[in-house]
Amino acid sequence: MLKTLAAAAALFVSAGTAEAQSWIPETRPGGKLLLTGGVSTIEGSGGGGLATWATTTGYGNRDGIGANVHATWVDLPDYEFRTWGAAIGLWDRVELSVARQEFDTGGTGALLGLGAGFTFGQDVYGLKVRLTGDAVYDQDTWLPQIAVGVQHKVADQGAVIGLIGGQDDEGTELYVAATKLFLAESLLVSGTVRWTDANQTGLLGFGGDAEPEATAQFEGSIGYLLSPNLVIGAEYRTKPDNLSFAGEDDWMDVYAAWAINKHISVTAAWVDLGSIATFEDQRGLYVSLQAGF
Repeated sequence: MLKTLAAAAALFVSAGTAEAQSWIPETRPGGKLLLTGGVSTIEGSGGGGLATWATTTGYGNRDGIGANVHATWVDLPDYEFRTWGAAIGLWDRVELSVARQEFDTGGTGALLGLGAGFTFGQDVYGLKVRLTGDAVYDQDTWLPQIAVGVQHKVADQGAVIGLIGGQDDEGTELYVAATKLFLAESLLVSGTVRWTDANQTGLLGFGGDAEPEATAQFEGSIGYLLSPNLVIGAEYRTKPDNLSFAGEDDWMDVYAAWAINKHISVTAAWVDLGSIATFEDQRGLYVSLQAGF
């Protein structure tokens, strides 16, 4: 009996391993697997909605190029956030991205003394470089894919940023990201450390009267693959708290991303952005559409 159980267990493990490996082609003529490059973050880089991953955007393999465009909308009780942009992945090694963010205060702008419909905006320029590892193809090791990146952000409401205590309307952030996909468990795990002094990702400037220096912040993602083209999960992103006039909370979300095919994907999420510019409980719907190759 013990021999029979041992043989059955070995067969089960072998079958599970074979199933996981069957997701990975022996060569890469068609590029990456669905969703393994991530979707577009609110800052334009490849990753989740709120957190950057170590993977490069698009479906290009190590001998090719991938690219995408995206548009994202977040509906909050007192504000509306919009972002759109484009990114390109080169040889599964380098990622270049650009994004435009707009934070519309709507009717809340009048209550803040800014005027109804006042909009904060910024442009984000990103560079990411994979250093080592492969989140998908290195299934025989626990080591993750690791990348480093830089994002330069330019906000466009410098006068207001100065009035609320911001030190600058332009800033540069550095980050290190590690991402691993465990195919046998259908599980993706990613973590990023970002050095930043951005207020509300930079929309309210950089540095502040309460804390002028950059600090290390964490971005974490976890995802479960229900199928090769559908993943559900959650994200958490810590934030600096630099401005004395208004506290800044950490962000979190629960999301689902669906790859219709290798050219179009849709992401929907419930987001909790906490307090923004003295208005509490900013929770709402996040929707993002991405198209590319």
